[in-house]
Amino acid sequence: MLPAYLPTCLPALRIAITTDWLTASGGAERVIAEMRKIFPFAPLFTTVLGEGCPEYLRHNVHSSRLQKLHCIFPDHRLLLPLLPKAVESWDLRGYDIVLSSSHAVAKGCIPPSTARHICYCHTPMRYIWEMEEKYLDDLGLFGPARSFVKWQFGKLRKWDRTTAKRVDLFIANSHTTQERIRRIYSRESIVLHPPVDDQFFQFPVRMSGAGLRTKDMGLGAHSPLSLVPSPYFLAVGRLVPYKRFDLLIEASRTLGFPLTIAGIGSDLPRLKRLAQGSGVTFLEHVPEDALPKLYSDATALLFPAHEDAGIVPLESQACGTPVIAFKKGGVLDTVLEGKTGIFFEKQTVAALKVALEKFRKTSFDPKFIREHARKFSSEKFRDKLQEIITS
Repeated sequence: MLPAYLPTCLPALRIAITTDWLTASGGAERVIAEMRKIFPFAPLFTTVLGEGCPEYLRHNVHSSRLQKLHCIFPDHRLLLPLLPKAVESWDLRGYDIVLSSSHAVAKGCIPPSTARHICYCHTPMRYIWEMEEKYLDDLGLFGPARSFVKWQFGKLRKWDRTTAKRVDLFIANSHTTQERIRRIYSRESIVLHPPVDDQFFQFPVRMSGAGLRTKDMGLGAHSPLSLVPSPYFLAVGRLVPYKRFDLLIEASRTLGFPLTIAGIGSDLPRLKRLAQGSGVTFLEHVPEDALPKLYSDATALLFPAHEDAGIVPLESQACGTPVIAFKKGGVLDTVLEGKTGIFFEKQTVAALKVALEKFRKTSFDPKFIREHARKFSSEKFRDKLQEIITS
């Protein structure tokens, strides 16, 4: 039986969904999950399917010829020079709509001439357009190896810009991404923010004035910033260098507040070394059904990354918990200064301290925070996506 919200005109259309790779569970995977709720019979094309792919996406998946190579080289980044040819090899003949979810190469697929290609763009590839040197540093590449990869990135930039012409309509996940699409691809786009899963709205919000409300916090004699009686500040996400969890660890050590970090990733060993002897707790993998309580019990979510969109701040707000975020990227669309969160201007401990002091003096209404987050619910995402596709 088709979902009740599926427009009657859509079942007659043959629809294919494409994505870059399926190796982890994150915001991009959540977007694909919502696409498949609308189109439950649509096949999903990807370059490689990894062990980290969530179970809810594993049905009707078609991986590329790189799958066998991925078994030998599980880090998909090592396959990056081969990914353009892989997405171009997908057989999309016979489909009326190709819906790509792309932050790397998926939008470069070759749709049939009679099909409409709609790309939900999480961002043009940041590591080839804006973060090249940082990316190469994180990979530890120097000398000839670094020069070779830079040469490959140059080829990839040319391919990325050229294949933007294969897209009939771009959907951007934030106004930040919309600006990048305009600047890099010379294309206009429609903004549709990523969806917040329903489970985060179902968990009871904390009543105003309970336990961790900021007006109850005070300054201690032995710490620049003492947070009493709040249990912890929270950070959630993939532990990779650009997300700047190291900044939070340094701030926790310097300012003396308890920090809980939930997530796994390549940067975990380094972050644990940085946190030795501090008041930082690593939860590593947290089951998705445990996340709402983790958000709800936190004093605030700390979000130090420059993200294109960012579902984590929305999940926190859906639980009624305010956000303290670096003032760049997608959070500018989803966090209301002084009402659902506080911004800090620079990725430094000093700037974060100023934001924490401001946070201490501000009262937040958990119910208002949740109602604000409802604007980004999964239902509203599906409704808007259907409207775009059928227009």
